Amino acid sequence: MSEILLDVQNLKKFFPIKRGLFSKTVGYVKAVDEVSFQIKRGETLGLVGESGCGKTTIGRSILRLIEPTAGSVYFEDKDVTKMDHKDLKKVRKDMQIIFQDPYSSLNPRMTVGGMITEILKFHEIADGEAAEKRVNELLEKVGLSKLHARRYPHEFSGGQRQRIGVARALSVEPKFIVCDEPVSALDVSIQSQIINLLQDLQKELHLTYLFISHDLSVVEHISDRVAVMYLGQIVEIADCKELYANTKHPYSEALLSAVPIPDPKKKRNRIILTGDVPSPANVPTGCYFHPRCPKIKKGECEHIHPLLASLNQTSHMVKCILYPESYPTKEIKAA
Repeated sequence: MSEILLDVQNLKKFFPIKRGLFSKTVGYVKAVDEVSFQIKRGETLGLVGESGCGKTTIGRSILRLIEPTAGSVYFEDKDVTKMDHKDLKKVRKDMQIIFQDPYSSLNPRMTVGGMITEILKFHEIADGEAAEKRVNELLEKVGLSKLHARRYPHEFSGGQRQRIGVARALSVEPKFIVCDEPVSALDVSIQSQIINLLQDLQKELHLTYLFISHDLSVVEHISDRVAVMYLGQIVEIADCKELYANTKHPYSEALLSAVPIPDPKKKRNRIILTGDVPSPANVPTGCYFHPRCPKIKKGECEHIHPLLASLNQTSHMVKCILYPESYPTKEIKAA
């Protein structure tokens, strides 16, 4: 059995920009642009970056909730992007998602028990009394009561709704779960409860997570490795402790400088980025980050598009020409 559970290769998702009477395509929004990474069994990969950088689009493209434009997604050595509807239904049992907004992802007209039972019937896992027993087990596993099965989503708090979302994802006994900002809409005290719940479930059920978030302190707590995204591309990826202690990419350094330190006596050297995030419909030439980079090399960063390369043959990878490994060529190269 392969140690690698998920292998994403050169994933792209472009959204067409249409204008005019005949809806002619005049351009593309490059939401995800040539993204590659791997996730091992039982591992949590944290995916961080500013809002709009393409984190959620990656998660949904992996599951084919939205169709990728190009690239491959290998789950247990099978390419998900080439599966037909029948094969995709089978693999969906192993690949699930926890959505950011627990309320909008729940059907307001169905009870909690009804929603989970519907999933069990659809995937032919359980029906009747067996389904009811399974629902009760799932609710208790995520810290709720079997009595909650008869209630509707509006009768729960935000934290309870997210627990229901976790129970729903677990209902088909998945191997891999995309956690799409699962705690960003919750109070800080509730966030810690949900994070601890996810960690306990991972150990108990041997789950693998892609944990998407913009909160670097939360990602540090739950992740084994961390990937940093900017404008649809991964600019740095490394083991969690290595990335936080030995940050390489200027964008990663700026993100980490904004994380609060829970000690009033300690001060962090805050890096303020100038300018606005470029539009993914009109990405800069060369390095996408060069218009805002405090360490820009004039005459080079504007033209050379760096590669995501391993530093000194380690698992720490960075996409920046400050490091020779990322140099694709001495020739001028457009994005």
